[in-house]
Amino acid sequence: MALTEEGIIEQPGVLSRYVRLASGARAHYVTAGESGLPVVLLHGGIEGSSGQAGFRFLIPFLAEHGFRVYAPDRPGFGLSDTRPEHWPTRGFASWAQFVGDFVDALCLDRFFLSGNSNGAQTAVYFAINNPERVIRMPLIGTAGFTAAMGVDPGRIHPTFRLPSFEFTEESMQEMLGAVVFKKQTLSPDLLKMRTQHAVLQKDSLKAARQFMREHAEDADYQQQINLKGRLDKLRIPMIYLFGNQDTFAGVENAYLQEEVLPNIQFFYVDEAGHQVQTDQPEIVNQVFLEFLTNGKVSRAMAVRAGVSKRRPEISSLVEQA
Repeated sequence: MALTEEGIIEQPGVLSRYVRLASGARAHYVTAGESGLPVVLLHGGIEGSSGQAGFRFLIPFLAEHGFRVYAPDRPGFGLSDTRPEHWPTRGFASWAQFVGDFVDALCLDRFFLSGNSNGAQTAVYFAINNPERVIRMPLIGTAGFTAAMGVDPGRIHPTFRLPSFEFTEESMQEMLGAVVFKKQTLSPDLLKMRTQHAVLQKDSLKAARQFMREHAEDADYQQQINLKGRLDKLRIPMIYLFGNQDTFAGVENAYLQEEVLPNIQFFYVDEAGHQVQTDQPEIVNQVFLEFLTNGKVSRAMAVRAGVSKRRPEISSLVEQA
């Protein structure tokens, strides 16, 4: 693989596109597949994240199996609009609004919605306010659900602090090495692309993080991002994959999330860190395909993906023996 002039990885069948949003922002996304039901994938939230960086294995796979796949670069990431008026200055509220603007611009009325880490939390914020538009949601590990679901802070397990990112490819490799379990997936082209994007979006992402720090105790904003009594009541079919070796979000915190999210089927994938879809693409690809196609994960794949044994399985989401 190599980088295009635009600065993304060349992938057969994966196209780089832009769309103008109602806000006036120019939104970048990668897409694959020309027919079938639409799937929207939301990347995570560390420096250099983008639709392609987060889902480069899943995008072409789902397209080859009959889906139209869209992986946008959310504000503050990838090749998103860098003009200050389009920065994510209200954190998750900005990112959830972006999802709505993006799917509206592409005329996607109903679609499958997924996300990893910060993107999973963004997906949920969109879904709880627009449940009629989301068909099903397969999600991938996030630390954010723990506090947002009102788990006692005294029970939350300390997590690994990422190395400081110094806007170099070397520091990008060090940072991602703490997130990805299989280090061989960190190709030179990926590191180069992510570093370029991180430099491009430095001020935009900083604005989002500053807002969230300053409003950590703001009752109005906390009410906006509270998920207790909302995510646990959502009736959209949902599954959730978490890496057994995830030290960034902490698999122990996933156990706490499982206690308060009885409507979501949890899976604990072995030999996977925070980006399960990068560490175990064959497992994630097949689980997504089955869930999106049939609304249920087969028995064989459920076992392979580490279906949770911490509570009874949700029979409507997992094929029973």
